[in-house]
Amino acid sequence: MSIRTFYWPVRVYYEDTDAGGVVFYANYLKFFERARTEMFRAMGFEQNDLIANNGIIFAVRSVGVDYLRPALFNDQIVVSTEIVQAKKVSVSFAQCITRHEEVLCKSTVRIACLDANSLRPKEIPENLLELLKNEY
Repeated sequence: MSIRTFYWPVRVYYEDTDAGGVVFYANYLKFFERARTEMFRAMGFEQNDLIANNGIIFAVRSVGVDYLRPALFNDQIVVSTEIVQAKKVSVSFAQCITRHEEVLCKSTVRIACLDANSLRPKEIPENLLELLKNEY
């Protein structure tokens, strides 16, 4: 497991829910994505700068989700993100959504580093890879 966990608070808006006021299942993936993006930002790496300066993008390679309890309209939830593994071309995360310490949803996500033009695997820049490796 990771030594350091990144936390991102999220308010559930009406647009995130179905007609019953329950978060639509696919929207949990959006919450996880935003938390990973904010983690990179907090580490000093903006996605658009990685494209412009390094010619790389990150794409989800695999994802597994366990839905345990529903998040509801207007809930204040927290998305936690931990790096569990950083390799030359991929990073794996454990993510969790909680509401007042109650676990609502858990996820494992692996992202791949790709060349922005060819969309082929490309090594993560060394400075970013070292920083990622120091996070777990």
